[in-house]
Amino acid sequence: MDRNYYQSLHRSMIATVVFVSFMPLLVITLLAGYQFTTAYKEKVLDHIREIVQKHEQVINNYLDEKVAEVRVLTDTLEGSCFVNERSLRNLHESLVRRHGGDFVDLGMVSTDGKLVAYSGPFKLGKADYSGAKWFQEVMQRRVYISDVFLGLRGVPHFIIAVLFESDGEEWILRTTLDFVSFNQLVEDIRIGKTGQAFIINRAGEFQTTPRVDLEKELPFVRELLKTSPPANALSSTPRVRTAITESPISGRETIFVNSPLKNGEWTLIYQQDTADAFSQLHRIRGMGFIVLLLGGVGITVMAFVLSSRMVARIRQADMSKEMMNEQVIEAGKLASVGELAAGIAHEINNPVAIMMEEAGWIEDLMAEGLEVDDNMDEARRALTQIRTQARGAATSPTSCFPLPARLTPRSSAST
Repeated sequence: MDRNYYQSLHRSMIATVVFVSFMPLLVITLLAGYQFTTAYKEKVLDHIREIVQKHEQVINNYLDEKVAEVRVLTDTLEGSCFVNERSLRNLHESLVRRHGGDFVDLGMVSTDGKLVAYSGPFKLGKADYSGAKWFQEVMQRRVYISDVFLGLRGVPHFIIAVLFESDGEEWILRTTLDFVSFNQLVEDIRIGKTGQAFIINRAGEFQTTPRVDLEKELPFVRELLKTSPPANALSSTPRVRTAITESPISGRETIFVNSPLKNGEWTLIYQQDTADAFSQLHRIRGMGFIVLLLGGVGITVMAFVLSSRMVARIRQADMSKEMMNEQVIEAGKLASVGELAAGIAHEINNPVAIMMEEAGWIEDLMAEGLEVDDNMDEARRALTQIRTQARGAATSPTSCFPLPARLTPRSSAST
């Protein structure tokens, strides 16, 4: 057969085997990849949400602990211990020794807002806090944790103020917490290369200093907090809200997780680039692509090898079939020759038999004598019959049995 036919058959078989073998592998890989990607992302987000919630609890516990320590002082000590600056200084130094510098200073404020006694690194003199927001708040709430503000000292800080009663008179014990330590506590949630946490208040103002300048991103974060979807009621972290969107500043898709702090007055926000959070997923995807590629190469090689073998066997079978057809044709030729030979023999045997019969009849007539009756005429008739049969046998016998064109001898025309 034509060589192009086998080449076309070879290519068709390769394409069929590759398609039939590779398509299920591709479909399974895509389905498994989609399921794995969905489960992996949800697992990572659950992990981040859980970490954020635990960190929120750590920060709240830290603030509650500091409030409790101040309230222990006001519950166990007389007001005179705070009014005397020497006693207040000794108390402050004890707090510093026991709590590692969390309490930056300690101050005693009267209910009219005057600073009565102070122990700390700043020289505040007889400061008047009657117009300060924190003073108004503590007078209403009795216990107040302020937002971060500059105040009289001109540096970021926040305070805990407790209103208490001693000897029939009300006083306010005020302490400043170490802002640097608190900032480090908040940033301790850092995950990966881009993960960072910070706190903002209800007005959208930073209460900690982010590791990266996010001032330009702050308006976007405020709007995101207003529109972020509520947490799933069935989630193990119902207080935590999650949003995945493109940051207008970095231009990268970013995960934003937020949780309320300090009874909703603050919001803990954690953000991380999705490329960083799902970096392991990208590596697994790369490995999956390599496995799929190697599988495709293996399928193609096997398809080529198997198709080559099958085409070789088909070619061999076609050759065997062609040889068998030629043998059948040759056998047909031999059968035709046999039939011809049998016809020729039949055409020759009949005249010979007649001639032998007539010759025997002549012998019988000669034995009786040709002069007897009409034996001479009978002898002449027999000789005539012998001559006629000999003439018929001398002619071509193929006239009665014509041969097919492919079997007609070349010399038949001249016979």
